Amino acid sequence: MSGTLNKVMLIGHLGDEVKMHYFEGGGCVGRFPLATNETYTNKQTNERITNTEWHNIVVRNKAAEICEKYLTKGDKVYIEGRLKTRKWTDDKGNERYSTEIQCNDFTFLSTKRESENNAQNTASVQPTNVSKSTENFEPLVDDNDDLPF
Repeated sequence: MSGTLNKVMLIGHLGDEVKMHYFEGGGCVGRFPLATNETYTNKQTNERITNTEWHNIVVRNKAAEICEKYLTKGDKVYIEGRLKTRKWTDDKGNERYSTEIQCNDFTFLSTKRESENNAQNTASVQPTNVSKSTENFEPLVDDNDDLPF
């Protein structure tokens, strides 16, 4: 294979509402954090350990408006896109880098009822409960051992 591939597929839970930014030309960008979890059992202590990884998701134009309208904090979503690293200068003049997932396809995995329950629960719960809502998420495991590599 002579080409390269930059593809990301994630299933996770929204850590916050979609934040929108509108431009003069009519375009817009939506941004939100997505949490994915890895759960395993420590063989020495028999303790169940969950590691959460946070991803910065960027959605553009009509897709961003759809995400803003239908996604709420805690919803489960499938995201497909590519990695993009941005370079920017902070207030102190330091160069900073931010790696994001530029989303080009998504599928909502929470039902409407689950979304409504998430919206009601997050209105009365402290932000620290976000990790509790994502702890029960089990990562997908593909036991397909007949891969050619």
